[in-house]
Amino acid sequence: MARKARQRISYVLPLANSPGGHRLGVNGLAVDSDNSLLYSGGRDGVICAWDLAINLEHGASSQDNPFASPEDPPLDASPNVPKSTTFRRQVQAHTHWVNDIVLAQSNSALISASSDITVKLWRPHAEDSISPETIGLHKDYVKCLATPSAHSDWVASGGLDHKISLWDLNGGGERLHINVGDDESSAKGSVYTLSVRGSILASGGPESIVRVWDPKSGKRITKFVGHTDNIRDILINQDGDMIMTASSDQTIKIWSVTAGRCMHTLTMHNESVWSLYSDHPQLSVFLSSDRSGLVAKTDVRGTTEMDDGLCLAVCQEHEGVNKVVGAGDYVWTATSSSSINRWNDVDTELEMQLPESYKHPRVFSIASRPRVTSPQYPLSPSHPNGTSRKSIPLNCVLRLSNTARFPPSSPRDVEPIQFNVPANARKPSEVINDADIGVVVPFHNLPEESIEGQNGLIKHVMLNDRKRVLTLDTAGDVIMWDLLKCIAVQSFGKRHLEDVAPEVNTMETVANWCAVDTRTGRLECVLEENYCFDAEMYADELELEESIDFREDQRINLGKWVLRYLFSNLIDEEIKRDESYRKALNEHRAQQDRLQRGNAPPSIQLPASDISGWQSQSNDLASNATPRATNGFYPMLTPGLSIGVATPAVPRTNTGTHMDSHLPPTAEEGSDLEKRTTVQSQPRSSSERVNDYFTTDPNNQIVATATEGVPVSPGEGQEDRHLQSPDVDKEDKAKEGSSLFGKKFRMSFGSKKLARSPSVDKKPVIIDEIAEDSDGSKSSVKKEEQIIDDSFYGTIQKIRNRYDQHMQEDNGQPVAIGIQPSLPNETPVLKPPAITTIIIQEDRPDSGGVADIFRGTVASLGQEADVLEKVAPMWLGDLLLSNQIPFRETVKVSFVLLPFQDLLPSIASADGNSRLNANRMLRAKKILAYVAERIEARPETPDPNALKPEDYLELHCQSQLVPSTMTLATLRAHVWKTGGDVILYYKSNGRKEILGAKSPEKATEESGSRTSVETRSTDAT
Repeated sequence: MARKARQRISYVLPLANSPGGHRLGVNGLAVDSDNSLLYSGGRDGVICAWDLAINLEHGASSQDNPFASPEDPPLDASPNVPKSTTFRRQVQAHTHWVNDIVLAQSNSALISASSDITVKLWRPHAEDSISPETIGLHKDYVKCLATPSAHSDWVASGGLDHKISLWDLNGGGERLHINVGDDESSAKGSVYTLSVRGSILASGGPESIVRVWDPKSGKRITKFVGHTDNIRDILINQDGDMIMTASSDQTIKIWSVTAGRCMHTLTMHNESVWSLYSDHPQLSVFLSSDRSGLVAKTDVRGTTEMDDGLCLAVCQEHEGVNKVVGAGDYVWTATSSSSINRWNDVDTELEMQLPESYKHPRVFSIASRPRVTSPQYPLSPSHPNGTSRKSIPLNCVLRLSNTARFPPSSPRDVEPIQFNVPANARKPSEVINDADIGVVVPFHNLPEESIEGQNGLIKHVMLNDRKRVLTLDTAGDVIMWDLLKCIAVQSFGKRHLEDVAPEVNTMETVANWCAVDTRTGRLECVLEENYCFDAEMYADELELEESIDFREDQRINLGKWVLRYLFSNLIDEEIKRDESYRKALNEHRAQQDRLQRGNAPPSIQLPASDISGWQSQSNDLASNATPRATNGFYPMLTPGLSIGVATPAVPRTNTGTHMDSHLPPTAEEGSDLEKRTTVQSQPRSSSERVNDYFTTDPNNQIVATATEGVPVSPGEGQEDRHLQSPDVDKEDKAKEGSSLFGKKFRMSFGSKKLARSPSVDKKPVIIDEIAEDSDGSKSSVKKEEQIIDDSFYGTIQKIRNRYDQHMQEDNGQPVAIGIQPSLPNETPVLKPPAITTIIIQEDRPDSGGVADIFRGTVASLGQEADVLEKVAPMWLGDLLLSNQIPFRETVKVSFVLLPFQDLLPSIASADGNSRLNANRMLRAKKILAYVAERIEARPETPDPNALKPEDYLELHCQSQLVPSTMTLATLRAHVWKTGGDVILYYKSNGRKEILGAKSPEKATEESGSRTSVETRSTDAT
């Protein structure tokens, strides 16, 4: 069975209910003129559809009516007033920025490119509302898209992986693959922009090179060199013989494919040019936008030289314009804001408002040249809607290029132009130096309409408890979120995030169990199998609506807790399906029982076969416990306390033949040497438990092992649980000795432990079963290995295999339910919002990224059980249905435990060792209990009203009093604050008299005596 690629589970916390729209900046725009729709793709990974409710036919006015007459009365303008844009629908298409979108297949398909390395296809008009499907995958961010026509059935994509791919929109996959960097010695080749028309495809990027390709063969036709910075956008005319490029070098260049060179360089922008748009067949009318927010419209129709064209400043945004598009009489701009602005277009056929010096009838200039009439194309309406202007102000005109004669770049520096004019005319210098020429002012000051977006999250801080997160949104508000409840719990208003964090943070250290991200404007938590079960918290620190009786010092696994209730609907659905499956099995068994003969014996008992030196694990012949030899030495295992001697010691030899019962460790503390033995993870072999023990009472030696073959429910037998001291590291062997602490906290799991006879020397021999074929021949039957899917369904298969085994045993009992999710006393009830988004992703090693394989909500998981059984990982199924978590190593902290100023007896061993280790989640009060056991004699009759060790003992570190509930992990991170072993001092607070305690004066006197002896010994030496 091939193992699946690594999978991860993410859940996205829902923001406050609000109308649809983007929450971060918008990168892509596309207009469907036929249906009056606008599509937008944003940095939040969302694609939105907007109903424009306006007529996108160009120049719809009385002048377009051939029967119109100048004498006709003016038409009422009210019907032409555009309606407000309304939100239509949106889809969370990607998990990262949407960098570009295009329409294809007669506007029925919308293709999007994203930084999540995918190219996706969405059919917004489909009746079944299918989510976008992935049609292509790159190895790095996908930056741009291009399609040859509105009716094309393929799309080209380019990205930072130096690749251009052509994807079939009908499910045919990749048609063509072009390696951009293969034709150069350089390793560069990132693709930032693409354009395709007819038989050529052009690409550009940070190399400042325009490459032209054949989209059929993938071969390079030519390349153009001339820009000095990143190429940001490309347009190709209808004939495919002219290419227009926009660059971060502040220029727009016109290239001739036939001539193979640059024909014109336009310099109307003073910042990086980011976007181009034109639907004119020859690109004679086009829009351009730059990083400063300026949107310019250029019209070169009817001119012999492009420098003689007219360029106008249409509008000015507050931020750089990532994308500009036009349709009908309107222009839309997208910026880093979540809002989209709609502007009225400017009619370049309007008369220009020239100063008096330009109006002289005998002064000839570019401003007064006759314009050649041409057919009306988009972006040139006769009368823009919503504007009363009938002429173009001179200060809206931009200088098209450095060689353009109008308007002058600077009245002071431009040389006079000589014209053939009469003597009484004004001199050209007087014309150029006219004071009316000043700073460029955009034609429109305000947009016609603003499609408002929403506020998104842009920054976050994880708090020390690892269950709360502070976020900052685009409005400047600071909000605190609960990752377990999946809701916002507090708002701090408009404040600095760095100022709020110290106010709400706590001094604790919790293991990292989730990765938090806000790159899509929402709070997303990512859970990986290898670390999502590392964090725990104590149950007595929870704030629950309903009171639950927890065990003392019970810990709750955070990853397990949140996953249990995110997928609660899926668990309910699987329980229903399991009930139907078991019902069918029991009915089938009942039918078989009716068909069997009545006098058939229910079973045949075989005699036991014993061999000297082995014994049965149970008096029951059907026991399946692992045979164990009694003539060897078993290392002593410890069932509870996570404090262990951190230095090697020699194990004690077992001289007797008596082996006492083995006790399993608790579900809470687990094994004290790294591994935890719970219902989630059982020890796999006895070799894993060799060194897992503490010192024990030699008069009553206890050896604890995990119950093999029998599932243990969490919390079972907890009333008998106990802790023993101390264990050792994996590489060290345990040291035997008396332990009052172990006696005090001894526990057992009751009926779950296997009975073992202490003196029987025989064990049954394992005999292979022999089956007889129908022809009389005998053959050894080997149990076939059952194939289990490496998916969520694999967990269901394992449960059903146990059902089948139960049926084969034919014990007459009905099949009991095998699904055992965690109970509320182990994972208290959580109620995440139903609209919380659940995402399952899978690593794609071939592409170097991850891909979404499932997306749903908390409410819909039960309905999508069939899909989840196929795509969800097996470790999730084991957690939800069997209450098992993957095996993980226990992280321990080493520390040295010393009496403060020698006022109390030492807990060091005979060799003077006081170095211990323990689970990083061990609390200080457990360490004090360990000290109390070592320095005080155990009372014969326990006093129920006696003080607890934490009531009369104190623990100090770095001259600070350690709270009794502080864990070793917190102690090391926030108090010790350095490397090496943590040094702890214990002392009495005087509330209880301790036998053997010394007064400060006596301790000082003894210390001085020891110092004198050591000094004399040194001198003698």
